[in-house]
Amino acid sequence: MWRQRWLEAGEQLATAEAEQVSDKRLRNMIEKILSDESRSGTPKFFKVEQVVQIVALACEDPKKSKRSVSHWTPSELAQEALERGIVEKISPRSVGRFLKGGDFTTSSSSLLVKR
Repeated sequence: MWRQRWLEAGEQLATAEAEQVSDKRLRNMIEKILSDESRSGTPKFFKVEQVVQIVALACEDPKKSKRSVSHWTPSELAQEALERGIVEKISPRSVGRFLKGGDFTTSSSSLLVKR
């Protein structure tokens, strides 16, 4: 499928070059060719803000939320996110994916203000 798409794109650009189309039209053609087509599947269910709030919740002490655990579990985080109204529904598996799958990186140098 992709191979056919790129072959057709090459032909379109070659034709446009032969016809000496304007730079603006050529740029529009290239942008259309390089743009991603819609994909099947389910749309994202959780907003970025909700994921951030759940990750922030995981950084809190569970005792602050009157939980009788010393460390958060995905199940406890899901329950707390529901109780706080962060989300309407969520599974412990989704919480686990948020915490495990994030490409969170930190700077190699301190970002705090230096005196």
